[in-house]
Amino acid sequence: MPIAMMSIGSRHRVKMVKGNDVARKRLATMGFVEGAEVTVIAHSAGNYILGVCDSRVAVDQDLAMRILV
Repeated sequence: MPIAMMSIGSRHRVKMVKGNDVARKRLATMGFVEGAEVTVIAHSAGNYILGVCDSRVAVDQDLAMRILV
């Protein structure tokens, strides 16, 4: 299931990151790698604030659909 479909406050582990090499590298530098725990903190108008690796990261709808949990 893509992280974009998770409810606020839910926690899951990243199972896979889809996309081309550029998108996967960008997400990996933000901490979205297999096994990382992700928490949805907030979402509004297609933008998501996610907790990963003890930090908060903002991603848009396109990137949120590439992160599978």
